[in-house]
Amino acid sequence: MTQLSSPRLTIWNEFRHELENPRVQAVYPDGIHQALAAGLRKQGLTELQLATLDEPEHGLSAEVLDRTDVLLWWGHKAHDEVSDEIVGRVVERVLGGMGLIVLHSAHFSKVFKRLMGTGCDLKWREANDRERLWVVQPGHPISEGVGEYLELEAEEMYGEHFDIPAPDELIFISWFSGGEVFRSGCTYTRGSGKIFYFRPGHETYPTYHHEGIQRVIANAARWAAPTQSAPRSFGNRQPLEVLPERRP
Repeated sequence: MTQLSSPRLTIWNEFRHELENPRVQAVYPDGIHQALAAGLRKQGLTELQLATLDEPEHGLSAEVLDRTDVLLWWGHKAHDEVSDEIVGRVVERVLGGMGLIVLHSAHFSKVFKRLMGTGCDLKWREANDRERLWVVQPGHPISEGVGEYLELEAEEMYGEHFDIPAPDELIFISWFSGGEVFRSGCTYTRGSGKIFYFRPGHETYPTYHHEGIQRVIANAARWAAPTQSAPRSFGNRQPLEVLPERRP
């Protein structure tokens, strides 16, 4: 299988908090999607499209998705405003091979919940917890160049139980200064598509300006990109060889 060297990325963001909350504006004046794009460019990924909730078709037309190898998704307060038609469109593209990176509170997005088939609920607390993300798969492409752990001085806490299916691979476990732990980096395969859930990224903290976090997201984008391999095929097929005649 051949991995794409420069995947085409689309970054999707609600882009509501940044327009409504001065605390978020101070951290992400141009929007979380722009901060993510800047971090990915620093990591050498430059084929980027941006899309937001309030654009026509939420910025995710069939044409945009056809030009997308990996979709990054950040959502929080407006999950219910994402149309079911667009959700279905994204899910079909993932099943067909498009990669998906689900960031922070997008664990509750319609897209992720549909692909997981569970409630995806969890415990949470916004109280400036220190977060330490321990690498538990040091040889995985997503953790390449990260070291033993990443540390964030202040973040929102997410705690177990996280109502998700057992991950295909667990890449990161977070510890929080309040005492909780959380499965913070999980991979899945759905159809031909690869999915990575990555926990950090609450809107009031400068998490996406952190070089280590940028590195993980860039690694994940490269990992989730479609591979050039044998196509999946289904349905009734003619035999490849001549079959002997069956007698009644």
